[in-house]
Amino acid sequence: MRLCFFLLILSFATSQENERGYEQFYGATIGSTLYFSANDGVHGYELYKSDGTTEGTVLVKNIGEGTSSKPELFINIKDILFFRADDGIHGYELYRSDGTTEGTYMVKDIFPGEKRSLPRSFASVNGLLYFSADGEYGTELYRSDGTTEGTYIVKDIFHSGHASPSMLTNVNGTLFFRAQDGLHGTELFKSDGTAEGTVLVKDIFTGQDHAEPRSLTNVNGTLYFTARDGIRGRELYKSDGTAEGTVMVKDITPGNNWDVYPDQLTNMNGKLFFRANDLISGAELYTSDGTAQGTYTVVDIYPGSKNSYPNYFKLIGNTLYFTARDGVHGTELYRTDGTAKGTRMVKDIYPGIESARPYSLTNVNGDVFFRANDGIHGSEIHKSSGTKQGTIFLKDIFEGQFNNSNPKNMFNVGGTLLFKAWTKKLGWELYKSDGTAEGTVLVKDICPGAGPS
Repeated sequence: MRLCFFLLILSFATSQENERGYEQFYGATIGSTLYFSANDGVHGYELYKSDGTTEGTVLVKNIGEGTSSKPELFINIKDILFFRADDGIHGYELYRSDGTTEGTYMVKDIFPGEKRSLPRSFASVNGLLYFSADGEYGTELYRSDGTTEGTYIVKDIFHSGHASPSMLTNVNGTLFFRAQDGLHGTELFKSDGTAEGTVLVKDIFTGQDHAEPRSLTNVNGTLYFTARDGIRGRELYKSDGTAEGTVMVKDITPGNNWDVYPDQLTNMNGKLFFRANDLISGAELYTSDGTAQGTYTVVDIYPGSKNSYPNYFKLIGNTLYFTARDGVHGTELYRTDGTAKGTRMVKDIYPGIESARPYSLTNVNGDVFFRANDGIHGSEIHKSSGTKQGTIFLKDIFEGQFNNSNPKNMFNVGGTLLFKAWTKKLGWELYKSDGTAEGTVLVKDICPGAGPS
């Protein structure tokens, strides 16, 4: 029996990707074309593209002849698609594509032979690709301009080991990331793309212990992140790229060596929003202007010490959408303008204490598309304009109350939503939606038949 699979790429995620659930690593758009990985049952997992039409959904190239190349970790830099793939000869290496068969090829065999360099943690800075890769110097920081000659190690940060750079983040042309040099543990580094300009910013957790910076986020040229100093647990930090300017913003749990785990760090029009737990109000929505006084709970959505647990932040215009629970309605869709008064549940999609569990929040023309369960149709596609009346169920793709099509990996492609969904008849396939029931349809049965996925 032929086995057919459809992915929109299930990547070997870096810690950053796992932490934030970044769907851009499952595919990438260039213009009005979506690039992704799929298996048609003949070629294995290979690179595909789609313009949202049946005819325009095609295999770009069979990179791994006789095997699955499993393209993944896609990023668009100057309308060139970069990704990693395994042709069955060189192991996972860096590839590029212009959308044509001829223009899809390996950039460089970074770790020559059958050994794989396993490029990861992709970031775009000043039109160049920066990433982490394995090579003769261990796991170190690399850069690429898309040519063989222009793809090389930036610096051997940890001379006798693995620096393991990750969470690469562009802040106004400077690359910030976390790494270890064998002396200071896992700390905050920065790079201007040269060996001399690749340096430790600050030893936050002094000695060989690990500050483990996470959730690196650019807010108007200031880097915000979370870290541990060995005294206060994980707290919110900021950095201007200097040791003196790298400081804890606020001790949210003073006197406690608890990890409050601020995360979901999001830039909302020049102000930071995130989730944190002060051990009094539970895990709630916070905001910060970079000062201790300006770092506070926006609103206690789940009153008392219980956790509303805001999650899946998505900024659309001047509104931040997220999911939360208030102890009465379950996990539902919320919105905020950054004020307590302007923070509210959009709609109780699954009425009562049960949870709709909105997921994969995606902006298409100012509306938020997402997956949710309304208690009638199972986990299906929904959209919202930000009002109760404008929050609607779109289509029961896998019909039946207990059947779930589980739409995910959603992308705005030229003003149309492209996503994958599952039915018993077809398995995982590519769908699109224009925001209407009639316009929510299968794009193409890439792997004919049901085929397990």
